[in-house]
Amino acid sequence: MTIRRLDDGLVNRIAAGEVIERPAAAVKELVENALDAGSGQIEVALRDGGRARILVQDDGLGMSRDDLMLAVERHCTSKLDGDDLVHIRSLGFRGEALPSIGAVSRMTVSSRADGAEAAWQLSVEGGALSAPAPAALPRGTRVEVRDLFYATPARLKFLKQPRTETQHVVDCVQRLAMAHPAVAFTVSEGERSLLRFTASAASDLFAARLFRLSAAMGKHFAENAVPVEAEREGLRLTGYIGLPTFNRANAGMQYLFVNGRPVKDRLLHGAIRGAYQDFLARDRHPAVALFLECPPEAVDVNVHPAKAEVRFRESATVRGLIVSACKHALAQAGHRASSTVSQAALGAFQAGYGGAGPRSTHGDNRPQRPTPGLMEVAASYHAPLGPAMHEGFDVAPSARAESPEDAAPEHDPDYPLGAARAQLHANYIVAQTAEGLVIVDQHAAHERLVYERMKRQLAENTVATQMLLLPEVVELEEAAAGRLAERAEELAELGLALEAFGGGAVVVREVPALLVEADVQGLVRDLADELAELDQRLSLKERLEAVCSTMACHGSVRSGRRLSVQEMNALLRQMEATPHSGQCNHGRPTYVSLKLADIERLFGRR
Repeated sequence: MTIRRLDDGLVNRIAAGEVIERPAAAVKELVENALDAGSGQIEVALRDGGRARILVQDDGLGMSRDDLMLAVERHCTSKLDGDDLVHIRSLGFRGEALPSIGAVSRMTVSSRADGAEAAWQLSVEGGALSAPAPAALPRGTRVEVRDLFYATPARLKFLKQPRTETQHVVDCVQRLAMAHPAVAFTVSEGERSLLRFTASAASDLFAARLFRLSAAMGKHFAENAVPVEAEREGLRLTGYIGLPTFNRANAGMQYLFVNGRPVKDRLLHGAIRGAYQDFLARDRHPAVALFLECPPEAVDVNVHPAKAEVRFRESATVRGLIVSACKHALAQAGHRASSTVSQAALGAFQAGYGGAGPRSTHGDNRPQRPTPGLMEVAASYHAPLGPAMHEGFDVAPSARAESPEDAAPEHDPDYPLGAARAQLHANYIVAQTAEGLVIVDQHAAHERLVYERMKRQLAENTVATQMLLLPEVVELEEAAAGRLAERAEELAELGLALEAFGGGAVVVREVPALLVEADVQGLVRDLADELAELDQRLSLKERLEAVCSTMACHGSVRSGRRLSVQEMNALLRQMEATPHSGQCNHGRPTYVSLKLADIERLFGRR
């Protein structure tokens, strides 16, 4: 087959296919150019999802007549210094952005340079360039794109419905707007305003970003986000991340930026999942907005034609920075849970208004042994014991309250989670605070407390163990018993001493002291299942969170366990002093806080 040189028009259309795959891609290129021009306001107008018309207008520096002529030619740019392709400090530097759009559409570009007496305009239709002519424009640049892909009809067949294409445009502009809070953005289609962001006047970067993130991601994110700020080896990470209890079913609310450029990068998303793996179930995703700043030579932004992906020179350093910074920010949040948990609870109350009254159930009220760990804290808590329980009563109401003199001092400012007032259904602790009340899931809360203590002991290599008076023999499938026996040495480091005991069984001789009252049979079976899913190349310490989480679940206060007033208050005090206690190991909330004003509204008092 004979080799031939392609004509310029076909080359331009091929280049356009690499960069402009849909209307949102064209908008992205044009808005990035507007941002690089120092614009303070950018307006985007659409028709038919962008395929019929795209208009992008800014108030930036603009271009002179000669610059305008060069801007629509291939491989011409003002954003590169000589032949340096490493130190890229602009968003859009590819010379073929405008000519690529012009190659597949009917495009008109008008621009007026800052300080110039007049504006100039030229048109590009299917790659054919017209001569520049004077135009009326106050300042900046105006690009109008009509009949996108008319020159490449095959591309039109792959476009989605206009509503879908419009949503892609809105999402694209929103991501760019989040990275530039000092710039005002509008997106409209016909008479409809689809997006409107006012410029933030805040001089503080964190305040300006929170202002823009609140507008883009919703006020709930702003209420339930914690700030992130960290530096390492020339890298700087800032932004906001949502509390673990403020999570989603997909990663749609994860926004990542590198040097002001929105990216969707596997490394960065993997780092976020690593930071939250201690707090969320595998099918839940956090909401984050993180901004990474690094030297231009430390990142390659040309991995993808549309610059949607990046490659870092020191990827391990970047991942480590994100994981450690996010974990530190979450630890600083303490026992805080998201406000959406309380709002959901109030919504449930309101939805049930007018329905049948609460059902009364009964439960076991016989005294049980104190849970290890709680009484240690209770010993330092100087509240008197609650009324003694009478062994003659086998049945009692499931809601049990203490007398007022048995409670902790009311409205103590040192007790954010309040003083225990009752235990409902042998699982939920009701506490009174200065501003309302708190309902605590005792099993979920204590599971997190045990988990954090286990991690701390393992980090300090001080895991306390307890030898069982009678070794526990656990019958398993032969393969499961073999997996446990192979990892016996690693499990011993975690405080669980076991060994093979014939075919298909193991014998447990020691357990972590924190789990002395645990269901050993259930614990061992769950660990065997955990090991079945664990990559054999990884050590248990590399999967420490998963293993400890399984252990903590079996060592926590069980649902249905009756607690004394002293134990309930001890649990509340421990929660206040333990990071991440606002959610259990699976990302579910451990408590719900209701304000007195909200409760009064439920009863029509407000």
